[in-house]
Amino acid sequence: MDSALNMLVLPLLVGALLVFGSVLAGLFSARAGFSFLLVFLLAGILAGEDGPGGIHFDDINLSFWVGNVALAVILMDGGLRTEFRTFRTGLKPALLLASAGVVLSAAITAAGARWLLDISWPLALLLGSIVGSTDAAAVFALLKSSGVRLNERVAATLEIESGMNDPMAVYLTISFIGVALAAGAVGGAGANIDWADAATTLLLQFGLGGAGGVLAGWLLAALLVRTRERFDAREQARTGPGAASGGVLALLVLSFGLAVFALLSWAGGSGFLAVYVMGVLARNRSRGAIAPALSALDGYAWLGQAGMFLLLGLLLTPRELLPHLGPALGVAAVLMLLARPLAVALCLRPFHFEPREVAFVAWVGLRGAVPIVLAVFPMIAGVPGARLLFNVAFVVVLVSLLLQGSTIAWAARRLGVNLPAADDVPGQRAVFGDFALEGSTPLADVCAFYGLPEPEHADWPLERWIGHAVQRPPVVGDRVALGGAELSVRAMNGARVLIVGLRLPSQPPD
Repeated sequence: MDSALNMLVLPLLVGALLVFGSVLAGLFSARAGFSFLLVFLLAGILAGEDGPGGIHFDDINLSFWVGNVALAVILMDGGLRTEFRTFRTGLKPALLLASAGVVLSAAITAAGARWLLDISWPLALLLGSIVGSTDAAAVFALLKSSGVRLNERVAATLEIESGMNDPMAVYLTISFIGVALAAGAVGGAGANIDWADAATTLLLQFGLGGAGGVLAGWLLAALLVRTRERFDAREQARTGPGAASGGVLALLVLSFGLAVFALLSWAGGSGFLAVYVMGVLARNRSRGAIAPALSALDGYAWLGQAGMFLLLGLLLTPRELLPHLGPALGVAAVLMLLARPLAVALCLRPFHFEPREVAFVAWVGLRGAVPIVLAVFPMIAGVPGARLLFNVAFVVVLVSLLLQGSTIAWAARRLGVNLPAADDVPGQRAVFGDFALEGSTPLADVCAFYGLPEPEHADWPLERWIGHAVQRPPVVGDRVALGGAELSVRAMNGARVLIVGLRLPSQPPD
């Protein structure tokens, strides 16, 4: 009995102390700009067999299971916090980044890995697929904690991309695991690919995952609306009038989301895409009913992130990583400085993003738990050289969280994509100029009053003319030159431009 009890309490004690210490350290590290996620990851490494903790942990299956469940919870929580109106500006560019962008990033990174690590093309392409997608946990958490206020187009593109690019990364990883195994079996550098089967798998991942997510979101929203009164009445009877039913409601939503994730994954679709789409749809169809559960769900998401990063940190053996540290850092540099920027520039070109916005989206291509979880796939499948891929993916994640994750706020300020708060009067004037005009004001009247040259379509109101000039749905922070002056979108109501800022050209002194 004592032995059985020790088997329960000792792992529980170690796990609780690791989470407690990581959260406490994270509170202080956040002031220095470092991510909570990085702290959890380092805590796992230090507690591992090569660290002071000396814990021997090599349970790949447990890490794989915890990682997938945690990612499902994180994606569902992210979907439940995504406003449907942001799809107006971010859906199309995010979809292109989540599909073609992942393929481009994976291909360019694979070329770098082939040269730097001196590995076969199948292994190089597998590594590129593993690290090719951004991570929802890292993007959602770091954009929230960085304190930056991005315009709707940039924020929506980053969040929707990170929520939707996992299916492509999973599909590519599984496909190249098959190629690597076949190449190893025949002793060659490549293998024949059944492209028809590959296309069918891709369509099944996206189609079934997306359709299942829509259906699940509709069902969850209907359930929440119909049961809202019962939840509120139950909670008020227990704790008094005015109480919220958040705890039990969050448990209902969580269990439903995990069931959807498991069912769609078992059916061959993307469970990750399904729970994200479900969250977005449920949030926007039952806004009032889901609101009490968001606080508790946020706690579940953080618990998932903590457990996932701690286990993945424990799984790493640093002494195996050191011989390949230099080439692994080179792969991280290729991904961050070449593959991601080039993929973003090509994918966002049709959508007329400003250069500063393209640069910021490229820099915030954060890698987190997804590449490490995907790097476990080849280990489970028995791919020769899988441990090397895991170690390299780990280095890429560490560098991304340390370098990119800690500089989000700095990059936003340097690139001019950080919008001032509504009560920051000096900041509002610095960004939008000294004058505020109604969006319905005719442009010709503005030009006549301020002595500015009249452009084409000067008879249009400011809101219509700005939308035509930027060649995309306008968002707060958009800027358009008018002669020597500058017009900027200062406030909006949905898709309508309410207030336009005006910055007049500086006048030389008399």
